[in-house]
This record gives sequence, structure tokens and C-alpha cells, in this order.
Amino acid sequence: MKVQDFDKFWVDKHRYDFAEKQYHEFFAMDAETTIYSPLVSEIAKAREHLQNSLEKIDEVDLNPGAKTELLTRILFLENDNKILKSTISELSHLYREVTTRLEVLEQKIKLSNGKETSNKDDQFDIFSSESDEEIAEKAWIREQRLAEYSAKKSRKPTILAKSSLILDVKPWDDETNLEVMEKEIRKIFLDGLLWGASKFVPVAFGIQKLSISCVVEDEKVSIDWLAEEIEKLEDFVQSVDVAAFNKI
Repeated sequence: MKVQDFDKFWVDKHRYDFAEKQYHEFFAMDAETTIYSPLVSEIAKAREHLQNSLEKIDEVDLNPGAKTELLTRILFLENDNKILKSTISELSHLYREVTTRLEVLEQKIKLSNGKETSNKDDQFDIFSSESDEEIAEKAWIREQRLAEYSAKKSRKPTILAKSSLILDVKPWDDETNLEVMEKEIRKIFLDGLLWGASKFVPVAFGIQKLSISCVVEDEKVSIDWLAEEIEKLEDFVQSVDVAAFNKI
């Protein structure tokens, strides 16, 4: 700092500020002892705040670069403000256009509904040459045809799932009468079960087994149930095996 600047620089300024603050606080306290007035303390606080703000402003020294940056930011904010105002104006204009279009559409819908009701009323022809009986007969014929069509459409061929089996039934020994055993097996009856051809097949040591075919409906006859029913013939049957199984 140059010597000639000391005349402009107040070295003891903070001391005088402090003394002034004490002076005002003294009078404020003196006033409170006589008549309580919160307004005096508020004035003192505001005055102190102003003094502190002025001191901070005095200490701030903007260089040319900082001033240029500050001006640039201000210009930038002003430009953004203009753009924002323009956008708001455009949106307001679009909102008014949409509102107008909706009102026009509502009017058109009301007019079209009015025309439909008038067309329905016009369909009734009071000058028609057909009698009530003829009109009723035509309506009955139309309903009959619709019913026949819907019944024909709903009628679908049901496909029954069937299986073809060949069962090998083994006797206890060579003394078992296979013909009697076959008759007893064929007595097993159930809806969906159809017995087929059979034959005697040699196994070993003079023992033969019965190979019998059958067709079953899968929903009505269970293969496990059929095997259990054959094994119940304990006097003849030792075991039952499924030799072949095919879906039909």
C-alpha cells in the first residue's frame, strides 16, 4: 500500500463501531428499565446488520475479469428467460387450439347421435304392404336358420383315444388248463374294453402262456386295473405282462 493511501484508510474503524454499538445498547437498556419497548432492540439489530453489510460490500473489489463473467451470466439468464417466455406462449396457443378442437368434436358427436336416433325412427315404414303375420313368419324363419347354423357349428366329432394291447398271461405250471383260463379272462367286462384274438405260446419245459390281445378306451379302462383283474384269477394266473402297447 502506498503512503498517500493512509489518509483514505481508517485503521481503527472497528473500535469506533464497537463503541457506537455499546452506546446504543446502553440507551436501549436504559429504555428497557423505564418502559419495555422491543422495537428499540429490533432497530438496533437492523442497524448493526446494515453496518456489517456495508463493511462487507466495501471489502469486495471485483476485478475486470470477474465483472465480465458476472455480466455474461446475467445476459445468459436474460436469454433463458426470453426462451422460457416464448415456450410458455407457444404452449398456451396449443392448449387453446386443442380445446377448440375438442369442442368441435363434441358438437359433431352430438349431431351424429341425433342422426342415428332419427334414422332408427325412419326405419319404421307405416306404408309397408306386409302384414304382421308375414313379418312374424320371416322373423321365425330367420331365427330357425340361425339356430341350425349355430348347432351345426357347435357339433364337432369327438375323437376317442384308444390303445391296442397284447397281454402275456403265464400259468402256474403245465397242468393249468389254458382254455379254461382264457374263458375266465374273457368274462372280465367293462365299457370300453374289447377282447381280441389269442394264442398259446410255448415258454419252457412244456409250459405254455396265453397271449391275448384287446383294445381299450383310455378314458374308460385303465391298464393297471385290467392287469389286477386278471391276477385275481389266482387258480390259473401266475403273472401278467404287457407284451405290446400301441396308441390307435
